[in-house]
Amino acid sequence: MIKRCFDLVFSIIGLIILSPVLLLISIFIKIDSKGPILFIQGRVGKSNKDFNIYKFRTMRVQSDKKGLLTLGNHDSRVTKVGYFLRRYKIDEFPQLINILKGDMSFVGPRPELRHYVNFYNEDDMKIFQVRPGITGLASLKYRNEVELLEKAENPEEFFIKTIIPDKLKYNKEYIKRRNFFFDLKLIAITIVKVIAK
Repeated sequence: MIKRCFDLVFSIIGLIILSPVLLLISIFIKIDSKGPILFIQGRVGKSNKDFNIYKFRTMRVQSDKKGLLTLGNHDSRVTKVGYFLRRYKIDEFPQLINILKGDMSFVGPRPELRHYVNFYNEDDMKIFQVRPGITGLASLKYRNEVELLEKAENPEEFFIKTIIPDKLKYNKEYIKRRNFFFDLKLIAITIVKVIAK
């Protein structure tokens, strides 16, 4: 209950305070490339239910048809504005709407595409006991995920066989340790990491 109240209050405050910034970013996205301002994609959330995640669009339209994974910070599909948004995680600001709606929380397992959830085993499904989050243990560990994928000989295979199992390990660890103060600690670490970048 405390976690949900925190999510509601701070997602509303965040949307209000950031509204001028969100508007400015929207203008830059429209000027930089053709297409919608937001990128909306299906993800898997609490209770193994699908929902639409909101992000600022950082790639050219229909880039997802050329592959589900982003390979490196300089993937040719990423726009000029998109590179900056991704670098400082600004593209995730619209997820405050997901938090407000109850699809997500500030902290929790990062929501995955259904395509990759299909590779989970029965024990892995326990991560769906909680709302997915913008940040978490696995997100912090794999904040340089796109760089790892860029170096992989077979990015898709590496993601499925190496990154997903390790992420799930950290997500299960979060399920065991989760409490309000642990969430605050993870939020603080995330902010420091983003600023340091």
